[in-house]
Amino acid sequence: MLNFNGTLTDSLPVSASNRGLLYGDALFETVRVTAQKVHFAEDHYFRLMASMRILRMRIPANFTLEYFEEQLLSVVQTNGAFRVRMTVFRNEGGRYTPKTNTVSFFVSAEELENEQFGLNTTPCEVDLYKDFHVTKHLLSTLKTNNRLINIVGSVYAQENGLDNCLLVNEAKNVVETLNGNLFMVMGDTVTTPPLSEGCLNGIMRKQVLQIGKKIEGLHWVEAPISPFDLQKADELFYTNSIQGIQSITKYRKKEYGNTVAQQLVQALNELV
Repeated sequence: MLNFNGTLTDSLPVSASNRGLLYGDALFETVRVTAQKVHFAEDHYFRLMASMRILRMRIPANFTLEYFEEQLLSVVQTNGAFRVRMTVFRNEGGRYTPKTNTVSFFVSAEELENEQFGLNTTPCEVDLYKDFHVTKHLLSTLKTNNRLINIVGSVYAQENGLDNCLLVNEAKNVVETLNGNLFMVMGDTVTTPPLSEGCLNGIMRKQVLQIGKKIEGLHWVEAPISPFDLQKADELFYTNSIQGIQSITKYRKKEYGNTVAQQLVQALNELV
């Protein structure tokens, strides 16, 4: 089932004038739902509200946190784990300049295999994707429908036998992976790029920073990461709301462990 503007339906009524389709004038939140519970609902909700304000979308008066959760759960009919996506788009009319700032939304769901977060047991080899770069500005931190660099980067990874790629910005610093925020462990220091580098303002990134600071013996910093740092790192992992924490096992000739990632996965499952 799909939820379109609060009504369950079998098909989505999308016209050829849809602004999300024509111009990418849309935002989305992808959340994990387990046993009818929305993980980190408040964080997802406030990120969506902040993003809508930045894009000058008009937030409906009834769009409360409770309403947000209700719409997400409306497409989850059973217990278990689900990947649920809410897409919000500006209503049709106009070209680059919209005729209205009102919005519509739809919600869809996809069942997941595992109810708990788990660390990947298969290799994850990465390399830099340098054909295009992430721009260091506020729009890069939003979860908009404009994901072309992630798409062409994924095609590049597939063509080159890679499991993921690392994206770089115009300063040639490493920003994130194709589908998550990057963390680097070097000794007792765990580093992740700050939002000012252009990385996504990830919900799981926020959770990992919070729970990680409770692990004794680790020092957490937000600082730029150079490609040269990757060769000296002990561990690399990335985060997103659906997979949780995933280890990177190899970058070029450098191989990595996963000790910190294992600790974080355990702490994350205890949290949720």
